[in-house]
Amino acid sequence: MAEKRDYYEVLGISKGASDDEIKRAFRKKAREYHPDVNPSPDAAEKFKEINEANEVLSDPQKRARYDQFGHAGVDPSYGGGAGGGFGGGFGGFSGGFSSGDGIDLGDIFDSIFGGGMGGGRASATPNAPRRGSDIAVSLEISLMEACKGITHEIEITRAENCDDCGGSGAKKGTSPKTCPDCNGAGKVRFQQRTVLGAMSSTRVCSRCSGKGRIIETPCPTCSGQGRVQKKKKIKFNVPAGIDDGQTLCVNGEGNIGANGGPRGDLNIRISVRKDPIFERRAYDLWCEIPITYTQAALGAEMTVPTIDGNVQYTIPEGTQPGTVFRLKGKGVKKLRSDSRGDQMVKVVVEVPKHLTKKQKEALQAFENELNEKNYEKSSSFMDKLKKFGEDLKKNINGK
Repeated sequence: MAEKRDYYEVLGISKGASDDEIKRAFRKKAREYHPDVNPSPDAAEKFKEINEANEVLSDPQKRARYDQFGHAGVDPSYGGGAGGGFGGGFGGFSGGFSSGDGIDLGDIFDSIFGGGMGGGRASATPNAPRRGSDIAVSLEISLMEACKGITHEIEITRAENCDDCGGSGAKKGTSPKTCPDCNGAGKVRFQQRTVLGAMSSTRVCSRCSGKGRIIETPCPTCSGQGRVQKKKKIKFNVPAGIDDGQTLCVNGEGNIGANGGPRGDLNIRISVRKDPIFERRAYDLWCEIPITYTQAALGAEMTVPTIDGNVQYTIPEGTQPGTVFRLKGKGVKKLRSDSRGDQMVKVVVEVPKHLTKKQKEALQAFENELNEKNYEKSSSFMDKLKKFGEDLKKNINGK
């Protein structure tokens, strides 16, 4: 069975986190890795892992069992099917021992959890391969790059195996030795007397700190860590349609794993700069086009910008301020789809300023030639205003 990650680690919280902190962490992670917004191939698996962690940690009873027994406390199939045994108070071990018996608690928990008192994680071999940690960076791109997609290169600093020691941590020409105190197990047994007899259990070996190995002559280059920090340029594709705040996952480009384990991932949080012309709303693009009073009244052929280039659009006669026209399929490409959103063009009628005397006279002469048929909204409003006055007068007289 593949080793599960610690649930607190999955949500990025501490073991003493409050219920509110768990909720906030879950919502943040769920938004980040939801398959509908995260284009990375493993987003669905991570989203499933996040839901599983939240299901346990948000339930007080499940969380208590998990804190005490690890994954085996909440998953009957983990660690030899022990999850269902907690409710019965370890019934199989409730009697039959006298004060003189030598009861080995370590053996009991080993039989239940597959080794170690802490559940699945404690049972892991100290020097087993472990996956490297993820790296998180931010990248700012333009709206056009987000709409069209780009190939980008970024420089990161990540953990690599030390070239001098090959990742062993021991000076070149030497090698780590098995810890004599724990014989490479990473843990030691200790015994104490109780009312039930001599009880033995296990704890992390203090000599090797649970690693099972001792480095007598550390590598001077990495100080015995086996890893060093190096700069690395990573090239990746930003898919068309990615939005502000979404995270792009580049698999296997994180920190090197321990003991030959796989690399972690590189998580790139995308930030999209504000555009001077377009505003994005989901997969639609919005823009405002200023037109003159004359163009609105008589109609006009307008040049409208789109992310595919300028297009010609005919503004019909009598266009009113605030009218919105739709350009079908001129919006943002949808992730994991060939379809696109639309572009919405809002018309803003600009009223002329700083008129000369001659212009004012010409405009007034034009106005004098108009009647209520030319102003439907004004005519309708005046009718409503007249009726309002009549109703108001009746109410006053009625009193």
